[in-house]
Amino acid sequence: MEVIRLRRKLFCGKQWMLAPACVVLIAYSFAAETLLLEPHNLIVDRSLPKAQVDSQILAARRYDTFWSIGDEALARAALAPTFVDNTLPPGRPQGIVGPLAASRFMRTAIPDLRCEIEQMIVAGDSVVTHLRFRGHFTGRFGQIQGQGQTINFIATDIYRIADGRIAENWHIEDNLTLQQQLGLIPNGNPRGDAHD
Repeated sequence: MEVIRLRRKLFCGKQWMLAPACVVLIAYSFAAETLLLEPHNLIVDRSLPKAQVDSQILAARRYDTFWSIGDEALARAALAPTFVDNTLPPGRPQGIVGPLAASRFMRTAIPDLRCEIEQMIVAGDSVVTHLRFRGHFTGRFGQIQGQGQTINFIATDIYRIADGRIAENWHIEDNLTLQQQLGLIPNGNPRGDAHD
């Protein structure tokens, strides 16, 4: 599988310029679109048709931006009507309503929650995203009231894309770090600071 790596893109006038470490230029246009998150590092299988790559990246960026800003229209645009969460946490409903409920719950606890796409990999019909979430626990998480604790944890998602929408998702979050930062379980870090 031939792969390209895009580390940084700079927009100059009407042309995209890439940093010297980049091999191939790929420009994406999202007319009338909410400002979507850009991956810090993008790895693309060059054997895939450009239209497929663009469609898969758009779905992933919409969904990841939903997690960053909570705009449910982005999740609805990114997810297929028959969306399946293959790593469904206990108590979360299946389908599109699951991530919508999870986002609302997290934003109740961490109103300023934001995420970044640290890395995105496009291969076959899949997109893998490595996300970093940051914010401050100032709201409520169940019965616990936040005291402004810093939140900083990672998550990785594998999306299977069909017809330009996310049909399936497998995900894992660093729940240990998150629960320590929320004060739900003791922090094993003697200094008490967040993980990088």
